[in-house]
Amino acid sequence: MRELSPGFWNIRGSFEIDGMGDVGTHMSLIRKGDGRFLAIDSYALEDRDRQALLALTDNGLAIDAIINVHPFHTVFCRTMHQLVPEARLIGTRRHHREAPELPWDPLPIEHAECQRHFMADLEFAIPDGVDFVCYDDRVHVASVLVRHRPSRIVHVDDTLNVQQLPGRSQSKLQFHPLLASALQPEAGAADAFASWARNLAERWAETPAVCAAHNAVRSLRPDGWREEVLGALAAVDKALVAHRLNHG
Repeated sequence: MRELSPGFWNIRGSFEIDGMGDVGTHMSLIRKGDGRFLAIDSYALEDRDRQALLALTDNGLAIDAIINVHPFHTVFCRTMHQLVPEARLIGTRRHHREAPELPWDPLPIEHAECQRHFMADLEFAIPDGVDFVCYDDRVHVASVLVRHRPSRIVHVDDTLNVQQLPGRSQSKLQFHPLLASALQPEAGAADAFASWARNLAERWAETPAVCAAHNAVRSLRPDGWREEVLGALAAVDKALVAHRLNHG
């Protein structure tokens, strides 16, 4: 459990996938302006991190909500709810379908009205032009990106990736490699995604760090967010051009 900025902690963990090994996972904890806390995503915390989180949050009673922001990241939701059962449990509509036995808040996090409850401390962004949940469950392009207002740190699952291989330098920000499969099959979807990315590059330009699933925290130099998001957009230009040719 690493404090990246006053009021923002990120926790890295292990997640094994058959044939791929440990791809890693993460969650974040933020202190709200009123002194209470929000958990972003869920993880089955190892002993040291679990003890640190509970010590910081009055045994979990000071956590107001667990906010799960990626529709396909569902494995640890039950475990996190059991750890802090008094916290509101918030997820995407797919979380509701995948684990209907859990006490989800009625509104999913992709809904603007749900996001408004947390706007004093967090900003949210959802990519345009792509399906939020794809029929192919390998395609994890869309998610709800979260930015902590005081620290300006971004927490993101899969929409933006950072490659961190053992013994190699960390990559710059990259969009999910299966973006082409997530673009909506209609005219204008590629332009909508590109416009969203350019707008986000400007709107969150002062971001100092990105906590990315599955395996890296990327510290950015001044103007690094804008530069790397636009670079990531340029890197998927072939996919966007192909989509425009196919759909107009």
